[in-house]
Amino acid sequence: MMTMLFVMQSCVKDFLDKTPDEDLTSEQVFTNPGFTREFLANIYSYLPNEAMMVDNTGVINAFNGAADEMEITHEPFFSNLMNAGNWSSNTYTSSGWSPYYQAIRNCNIFLENIHLLKPNEFFPEATINQWVGEVYFLRAFYYFLLVRIYGPVPVFDRTVGLNEDFKLFKRVPIDQCVQFIVADCNRAAEILPPRITQQNELGRPSKVSALALKGRTLLYMASPFWNGNPDYASFTDRDGVRLFPDFSSERWQEAASAAKECIDIAEAAGHRLHRSASNNPIANYQETFYVNFNDEVFFTRNDPSYIHLDTYSEPWGIPGAFFPHQGVTQDQVDAYHMANGEVPILGYNPDKTPIINPASGYSENGNTAKETPFYVAGTRDMYVGREPRFYASINFTGAKYKMVTDGLKFWFGGPNGRQPGQSAFTRTGYLMKKLTHPDYDMATRSGTARTWIFFRLGEQYLNYAEALNEVSGPVADVYKYVNLIRERSGIPGLPAGLTKEQMRARIRHERRIELAFETHRYFDCIRWKIAEQVNEGPIYGLDISTPGYTMDSDDFYRRTLVESRVFEKKHNLWPIPFIETEKNINLVQNPGWD
Repeated sequence: MMTMLFVMQSCVKDFLDKTPDEDLTSEQVFTNPGFTREFLANIYSYLPNEAMMVDNTGVINAFNGAADEMEITHEPFFSNLMNAGNWSSNTYTSSGWSPYYQAIRNCNIFLENIHLLKPNEFFPEATINQWVGEVYFLRAFYYFLLVRIYGPVPVFDRTVGLNEDFKLFKRVPIDQCVQFIVADCNRAAEILPPRITQQNELGRPSKVSALALKGRTLLYMASPFWNGNPDYASFTDRDGVRLFPDFSSERWQEAASAAKECIDIAEAAGHRLHRSASNNPIANYQETFYVNFNDEVFFTRNDPSYIHLDTYSEPWGIPGAFFPHQGVTQDQVDAYHMANGEVPILGYNPDKTPIINPASGYSENGNTAKETPFYVAGTRDMYVGREPRFYASINFTGAKYKMVTDGLKFWFGGPNGRQPGQSAFTRTGYLMKKLTHPDYDMATRSGTARTWIFFRLGEQYLNYAEALNEVSGPVADVYKYVNLIRERSGIPGLPAGLTKEQMRARIRHERRIELAFETHRYFDCIRWKIAEQVNEGPIYGLDISTPGYTMDSDDFYRRTLVESRVFEKKHNLWPIPFIETEKNINLVQNPGWD
């Protein structure tokens, strides 16, 4: 058996031998195709529910609310504990450690026993082989989920018996963890079909899924936090083994090659950036996240609880709304381009007033007399003339939304804003629109079942561009794949003649917009080693606490402090749960945590 030392307080061999049915031996399970399939389904059940951004545990998705893109209103939610620095190895409410190691244990049980299953006419050898490929992918994915928050972790490619000395199991250097993940991805890619096309198989990983996971993992390994990070140069286990490696420029080439391989095979299998039937740039982007299994998507979690995204993003004033918690920060709003492709704001003065890019045409000093399908006349100029992804992603004052044709109004006492005595409201004056479904009905809590996207083609384009720019500078392919993202969303391509450093900044900015609220920003800032700058200190929104405002009130739109966040160096890696380090003295804690 596997890592039950890190999972359970006490156990006996008979218990560990049980299957999801709790009464069968491993041999009984893996000689029965139906039971084997159920065992595999149980392994899938550990996939994280990242659609739940509003929760009290860290294992689901506290990452968006802890990044500079979102502010979750309700104080007890775990992301707010992180933002206050109010968590530790002994007190934080949940972690990914135990469930992911449980999943990995089940992967190892499956791989060690699948040979017992004999093919038949209903479960041919090809089906059984595909299950094996799926499990290699899932084991790699669960290890990736562990290393992205904890860094180096113990790696197990077999089950571990209770008679073994668990103190021999230690954290493995991060580059070796990555090698293990990549090896499992390669095994999965050799077995799995390029794309899943059968309706009853949608949601299973494909060859392209495995290559996407490989590409993302190698991108992390090449990035400054993991690749030669001087802050962790002296971080060792108790035997003096270094857990972070020296810098190697070759890692960027490995990441670029992996991303390009994924892209080429994906496109050959028919994957492409999603476009709406009308090729409308707003719909192109918005539909990507609610048209299930569209051509852009590689791997998803098929989860009906996805409707929580709608529940916590629905403004007051919509029938049935009761929890508008998912507020978008002003910094994220400011990041979106103008329709001409220019960034609107170049930086900020000490009082947080913006330094406006004169080439952008951006203004925030008046209100427009023009009405469009996306906003009403009287909307503040700061929301006018923005890029299509802005209108697909953000609900703002003046925006048309569902039956609200006269414009949302997020000021204090406004029909969609904070109400006296209420604890549920947007603290920033904005709400997330991206990922929600336009047909979701809050009054009846009903809507189309959707999937949460773990991997899609758009991410791989940006992964490839980032890695290739680090290898070769802004060569033609770097421009090509960033511009494909921009062109799909209806904005001009990047200007010619950028330097490597300028292109790096552009790619990072593009990721912030294109991948917003998809659980990337938090980890991107860490791997780029900028989290201590962007996640520490003030977060801004609008003034949602002063009564008496209207659409024309200048003071409502002034950047207002929402909270001052705490992000220390130690927060780049999560603490291993205290109970686990107590069980095994050789399981060294991450630096800075007790």
